[in-house]
Amino acid sequence: MYVITGGGTGGHLAIAKALAIALKDKKQSMIYIGSMQGQDRAWFEQSDLFEAVYFLDTTGVVNARGVSLARAMWRQLKGIFSLRAIFAKHEIKGVISVGGFSAGPASMAAVLFGRRLFIHEQNAIKGRLNQILSPFARVIFGSFEDGGKNFIKTPYPVRKEFFLESRVRREIKTILFLGGSQGAVAINNFALSLAQDLILRGYKIIHQCGVKDLERMKQEYIQMGIFGKIDLFDFSPDIFGRISQADCCVCRAGASSVWELAASGIPCLYVPYPYAAGDHQYHNALYFEKKKLGLIAQQKDLTPEKLWEFFEFIGPNMAGISQGLQNTIQKNGAEMIVGRIMDSLQA
Repeated sequence: MYVITGGGTGGHLAIAKALAIALKDKKQSMIYIGSMQGQDRAWFEQSDLFEAVYFLDTTGVVNARGVSLARAMWRQLKGIFSLRAIFAKHEIKGVISVGGFSAGPASMAAVLFGRRLFIHEQNAIKGRLNQILSPFARVIFGSFEDGGKNFIKTPYPVRKEFFLESRVRREIKTILFLGGSQGAVAINNFALSLAQDLILRGYKIIHQCGVKDLERMKQEYIQMGIFGKIDLFDFSPDIFGRISQADCCVCRAGASSVWELAASGIPCLYVPYPYAAGDHQYHNALYFEKKKLGLIAQQKDLTPEKLWEFFEFIGPNMAGISQGLQNTIQKNGAEMIVGRIMDSLQA
């Protein structure tokens, strides 16, 4: 029996789901351990992928200070020791961590209670928890470069739908502004500054603005007189349908986003979230920029001119960039990771 643990945000949870599906396809049983905070319950409370799901009363530690830090640490410790009985009940052999604060208790419990720990590091820069746990992990999987002795490079576990809808982009007709499940005010404002001009030039706009900013964006587009010409939405778990229509994208640089868009063959103007831990979004985007497969625009420098520079960058070789992005990732990332884990447990 396996544990899949981690989440908090959509990027981590998408990996958890992909690995769970791959394990289930191989007739393996598993449970999920996450947190009552964040998005874990929304994703998995009613899921039929797991034999059981557990949501612990935990919060993040990295950004906590003072009393909040002490409270967060206490909740993590309580969570760790509550798992001894759960591990025994389900005869857990291996724990697979996909990162995020909700991975803390089960990952630490794996080390303390003698279960094999496997880590998927989604970003180009390791998160704080994974830095601590890496020496104790049987294997660390990742899609960016690392070089650690227990690191294995594997394709990012992207849902098959992104590959099925993938195509080589040859011309800019439709632009996707992608703020992620939480939205991104900077990208939303960037879209507002460009929308009228883009519509006048004949471009189509698809805009994911996040739940919190939906009403503001709707009113702004209505006042501009272009609301009916824009595909505006807050969030969709089936985002690949929108992505399949787009020819290029302005987006944050979370790991799941950059790899999903690469699998789809969509050239991107990456706007890294400037407050991400370890500036990992910048380093995620840098991986593609160094290969000349995308451009980075820092949030503080985000002006309309950046989009026109991006258009000039991709224009002469759009098909080559699109094909190059597709070539950075294979379809079978989740299957490769699960296969390695199963082999390791049998060794």
